[in-house]
Amino acid sequence: MKILERKHILDAKRRFTSLWAVPEGYDRKTAVILAHGAGSDMHHPFLSFIHRRLATHGLLSVKFNFPYKEEGRKAPDRMPVLLAAWRKIIAEVKNDPLLSPARLLLSGKSMGGRVASLLASEEDVCDGLIFLGYPLHPPGKADKLRAEHLSRITRPMLFIQGDRDRLCDLGKLRQVLEGLDAPVTLHVIEGGDHSFKVLKRSGRSEEEVWEEIARVMRSWIEDYR
Repeated sequence: MKILERKHILDAKRRFTSLWAVPEGYDRKTAVILAHGAGSDMHHPFLSFIHRRLATHGLLSVKFNFPYKEEGRKAPDRMPVLLAAWRKIIAEVKNDPLLSPARLLLSGKSMGGRVASLLASEEDVCDGLIFLGYPLHPPGKADKLRAEHLSRITRPMLFIQGDRDRLCDLGKLRQVLEGLDAPVTLHVIEGGDHSFKVLKRSGRSEEEVWEEIARVMRSWIEDYR
């Protein structure tokens, strides 16, 4: 596996960085782009684990920072900037002369996945989406859903959710998914919160949970090859 660092120019003021994990013998069939959540960056241990695991199984895996993290800010960029960053990295991956894949999947932790879904609901930018803790509603406010746009997505979607996630009432999510026309898969992490942390009494380590998530992602990707 090779790790390539690349710099991207979004506009006159904004720049951001991506890391590309290129597997040995990459066949240019499938690539996955990973976006971080609002309170972390692309170096978060969980995202880094998934990034490398996907590459060890032959997938081009690309993770990137949104501009506000490059600038050392805590507050996320406004939605137009977040969407522009997604568009930029998608274009870079699709147009790379040596690494461009036949099939492109978008994935993200919490906010990163939600932004990808907003983009995919308006533009045909990918072949599928994987949500790592979709933020269906604000914490504890299950009546304020962030889901209307999901009905406009036509590509297959995989939702990986913890059953203790305060940003995603599973009952509400299941109701939303039942009303979608696109192929949808839901995988529940038993005992997992929004960050996929499980209770100590589960007897499971953090890495075991992460391995489960990576395994589910790979299996789903294989099903849609």
